Amino acid sequence: MFLSIEELIVQSKNFPSVAELMIAQEIEFSGASRKKIRDTMQRNLEVMQSSVEEGIAGVKSVTGLTGGDAKKVNTYLENGDFLSGELILKAVRNAIATNEVNAKMGLICATPTAGSAGVLAGVLTAIAEKKNFSLDEQIDFLFTAGAFGLVIGNNASISGAEGGCQAEVGSASAMAAAALVLFNGGNVEQAGEAVAMTIKNMMGLICDPVAGLVEVPCVKRNALGSSLAFVSADLALAGVKSVIPADEVIDAMYKVGQQMPSMFKETAEGGLAQTPTALRLAKELGFAAEV
Repeated sequence: MFLSIEELIVQSKNFPSVAELMIAQEIEFSGASRKKIRDTMQRNLEVMQSSVEEGIAGVKSVTGLTGGDAKKVNTYLENGDFLSGELILKAVRNAIATNEVNAKMGLICATPTAGSAGVLAGVLTAIAEKKNFSLDEQIDFLFTAGAFGLVIGNNASISGAEGGCQAEVGSASAMAAAALVLFNGGNVEQAGEAVAMTIKNMMGLICDPVAGLVEVPCVKRNALGSSLAFVSADLALAGVKSVIPADEVIDAMYKVGQQMPSMFKETAEGGLAQTPTALRLAKELGFAAEV
């Protein structure tokens, strides 16, 4: 059993991959068969793929606050005159698509939460298309991300209500960054560096949903979180290291979450949720968002 990034790195040396280490741990704790565990993860993958496709086609949320942006980004990509790299923009598009489906009350895979579901789905579907990942590789990508997410969840938090958005989109972005490193030829140590750099740059991010809904600013944060995952992975693959070790960064995130005022933890009592526009929208939608 691994409880830290350091332990994950050490124990992974005894397995063919981090994915296999994660599967072994799941077998030990759940008692489920290897086939059942992989079949469950395959189902998660299928849900991710479906939500991306549905979102790109164009959806609107129940409230009307969000929707249609994934389709806009897709059109922008097709026009070809964009500034960011195509891979990153596809991940951004796919992340938005996933979260727009979530806001529509559609079926998504919470990774690690519903509010941050777009990051890993967006990153994986984009990189899988570019590198022609097999089904098994895509499933292993998710197990790999899950291994790092397990450490973050056990030592900090993945809940916006407990730790702010750093705990949701920050954790999701770190998970995606680690998997990207390992699936682009990097080693486990470099994956840990990517985790550290990602969380450091998401640290302190508050959770301030307008009208208390997981729409604004959540959808766009997933988009930018997916782009950060790629940048962190590239930095780690280039040999850039975090001065502060990943486990210490995760611990720092936990402490920041504890110290963060409740108004910044999914209560809609601070941040963007208390702007004039947000208050007007909350009133129009029939939600109380006043302090």
